[in-house]
Amino acid sequence: MRLRRHAAYLVLPTLLMGCADLRAGSATPSGAEATLALLETTDLHANVLSYDYYKLKADPAIGLERTATLIRQARAEYPNNLLIDNGDALQGTALADYQALVKPVACGDTLAIYKALNQLGVDGAGIGNHEFNYGLAYLNQVTGSHFDVDGVAADAPRCAGPAFPIVLANIYSVRTRQPLFAPYRILTREISATGPDGKPLKSSIKIGIIGFTPPGVLSWDKHWLAGKVYAEGVRETAQKYIPRMRAEGADLIVAISHGGIDGASYTPEMENANYYLAQVPGVDAMLIGHEHLPFPDAASKHAGFNLPGVDKNKGTVYGVPAVMANLWGKHLGVIGLHLKYDGQRWLVDRSRTTVEARSTKQPDGSYVAADPAIAPLVAAEHEATIRYVQTPVGTSDFRMSSYFADVGDISAIELVNQAQTAYVQDYVRANLPQYAALPVLSMASPFKTGAAGVADYTDVKPGAVALNNAADLYLYPNALHAVKLDGAGLKAWLEKAAGRFNRIDPASTAAQELVNTNFAGFNFDMLTNADISYQIDVTQSEGRRIVDLRYKGAPLAPTQEFLIATNNYRASGGGGFPGLDGSKTVIAAPDSSRDVLIAYIQKARQLTRTRNGSTRSWRFAPVVLRGPVVFHSAPGLLDLAREAGLSNVSELKADDGGGKGFALYAVDLSK
Repeated sequence: MRLRRHAAYLVLPTLLMGCADLRAGSATPSGAEATLALLETTDLHANVLSYDYYKLKADPAIGLERTATLIRQARAEYPNNLLIDNGDALQGTALADYQALVKPVACGDTLAIYKALNQLGVDGAGIGNHEFNYGLAYLNQVTGSHFDVDGVAADAPRCAGPAFPIVLANIYSVRTRQPLFAPYRILTREISATGPDGKPLKSSIKIGIIGFTPPGVLSWDKHWLAGKVYAEGVRETAQKYIPRMRAEGADLIVAISHGGIDGASYTPEMENANYYLAQVPGVDAMLIGHEHLPFPDAASKHAGFNLPGVDKNKGTVYGVPAVMANLWGKHLGVIGLHLKYDGQRWLVDRSRTTVEARSTKQPDGSYVAADPAIAPLVAAEHEATIRYVQTPVGTSDFRMSSYFADVGDISAIELVNQAQTAYVQDYVRANLPQYAALPVLSMASPFKTGAAGVADYTDVKPGAVALNNAADLYLYPNALHAVKLDGAGLKAWLEKAAGRFNRIDPASTAAQELVNTNFAGFNFDMLTNADISYQIDVTQSEGRRIVDLRYKGAPLAPTQEFLIATNNYRASGGGGFPGLDGSKTVIAAPDSSRDVLIAYIQKARQLTRTRNGSTRSWRFAPVVLRGPVVFHSAPGLLDLAREAGLSNVSELKADDGGGKGFALYAVDLSK
């Protein structure tokens, strides 16, 4: 039977909490056994439906409505189950922006993503870093909370929220020194079990859920959070609260930790701290996320999944079962906890526990059917979002895409850099005359580079440019910031960005992969400015790859100062770029980078490749190789590479053999 009773599941009778063995009316006998499944969604990013609002078409590879089918199947397999969302549910699509920024959801209405999660009978949820993107007042409203923090009115009404508890232990109100959300909850549930005599029985179990989010959110969303909340480290927070949870009778402790796995030395600011959380005594299972990957994954080359103590086959971290359900509803995490009662409480038998990240993609390449109950819940919001994103803002005579951004196509990047540069120049003229003599540069990255599949690329066709296209070019609702750096700092920034590439051995005759898939495409920052030129030498080790860096034709002086436009995430330390920790920020604009981009397109009206998509600051340093250097992108797009001026790219195979629809391309680094 289900462990949670929500309105959508009222066919079950109300069960008494803390009930005893219903077969005999006595306590659960020592030696009783049961299996409890923990079902995880994570990083849904408001993808309720299998629909891409940026491309305005259905996409069966994404959407909670597909995950819902996996949930139904898992519940049939595991009658004892809890469904938990790991966070980053509220932001990420045009639907989310529409409900937060365009036509804000009313106090009495439930957010679209929560409507769907309520329908599915979620038992509890954590909070990711992107939950804070729209500010504390919005988060307070849509979660049905009553935050006691600056920026949220003391008399603000308690609005409609989800029908399940939300937990977050490591973000605190500055005013009260208390956690913003409940740090943990102990859920008492009735389960079906088997007695030592082999006969079925009913028992009670107490499951403690505790939530964590990356402390870096204090920097990434500083404009919303500074002076209002503070963060504590994941490990310290767990050490504080887990003993309390045990003292309150929790049989099991489930950590809902919105972070990944990183083997770097622990610090309280650590973004992906679950390698260390797993070593805190008392953690029975971890539901993790944030890195947008499936775990376990036996084939993964992700550095964190290959650390000592991490079993990427079985799905454990220092023996603790852990699951990460990728992103956008593409997977469902399933931990089958095998439990045994010792006379006092339920214990996990790790040797018989299983962990899976189940994909909505089936072996034949098709996807599981959507749950028909989800789409009607959000039909009005869905249609309103489509009407909104179709609003035209300009026209373009060229295709702006990121399919070949890793090898030099800047067609989807220069426009962003131009918009950010113009904004900062105008801002300085109006408000900061002391910086008027400094040249302004801009950094932008290809946000979509295939990490989530062959359709995960920016692609704005020639013709009318609408709001959905601007959102495709600039995926996140980041605020525009500008930092003051010298030439040495600029070079260090570019060196970090060049970590996108593997080191290439010129003497090798074997095919070598160009792209380091452990380095996210959204961290591959680049300049697109006629005054700056530089080369990336991929035969060199990291930190020594930026060569022939020039400003206005001459070698760049380490002391030359610039203002560099970027976003709040990067300026405040996101991605771990050297020197960028918030201290170099001189402009924290009230406008988002996406709004800045939209305004720039509206003013320009007509975009052309010559003016807006052809200024390439960087090239690969030429090198003669004995074997091919290869990369992967969508198939059949060689003409697009040619349009971008990439004559050194060739398509080797229309199908790279990986089973995900990618083609295999080569880049000739001698040209």
